[in-house]
Amino acid sequence: SVMEPAPMKSCSGGSSGNKTMSQYEALADSYDRLMADAAHRRRAAFLERFLRGKSVHTVLDLGCGTGTIACLLAQRGYQVIAADSSEEMLAQAAVKAQELENPPFFLHQEMSRLRLLEPVDAAISTLDSLNYLTTERALRQTLGRVCRWLKGRGVFLFDVNTPYKLRRMDGQVYMDETEESFCVWRTFFSQRTQVCTYQVDVFTQLPNGTWERRFEEHRERAWTEEQLRQFLTEAGFGEITITGDLTTHPPKAEEDRWMIQAKKK
Repeated sequence: SVMEPAPMKSCSGGSSGNKTMSQYEALADSYDRLMADAAHRRRAAFLERFLRGKSVHTVLDLGCGTGTIACLLAQRGYQVIAADSSEEMLAQAAVKAQELENPPFFLHQEMSRLRLLEPVDAAISTLDSLNYLTTERALRQTLGRVCRWLKGRGVFLFDVNTPYKLRRMDGQVYMDETEESFCVWRTFFSQRTQVCTYQVDVFTQLPNGTWERRFEEHRERAWTEEQLRQFLTEAGFGEITITGDLTTHPPKAEEDRWMIQAKKK
């Protein structure tokens, strides 16, 4: 079946298994054209409402991708440190930030090996970056690193694709199209590993009018609410709240995305 495009995010965990290309190597050039700018702005506005009133000046954007959210927060006056494991996505982010008076500081790092120069007031991670951590060890390490680099009582707000969403994507086909690019996503979900595999064919039009085809494979783990609460608690977080996407209300049973907020103990 053909369904709506599936929003994807940069792979930042370094634990996603075998891949034909570096994840997002082929998609980096097309990513911003395929993602709706309005959706990024709504997400940035929600994040700012969350951060407002919490005495937050420095923000870590974990798995920043092409830097859209990081740049939007920087434009709002925050000092943003943005980390991602994809060199190709960071290259796009650096170009995007060139004209800003207060550009983010970009780091090429895997989430599970995060290392900052100094602690930050708050951390965010958007558009299912943490789903790319497909082992418990990688997720535990990442949450521990985030807690390590937060100041006392610092907050962490992130989102994940829900098990409900990833399971129902099994056997689906998605298509994204712009004038210069065409993407076909095929998705398969494994009940044994709780991992959804995205096989992506990216067709890009070259200046001479011909089309180039590249292939990537992405993998996202379905994490349960119980697992997230357990691993956050073990990492040193408390006051854990899970809501529906871009809302402060409890999630519905058929929720595609959860927002999780936690505070360093």
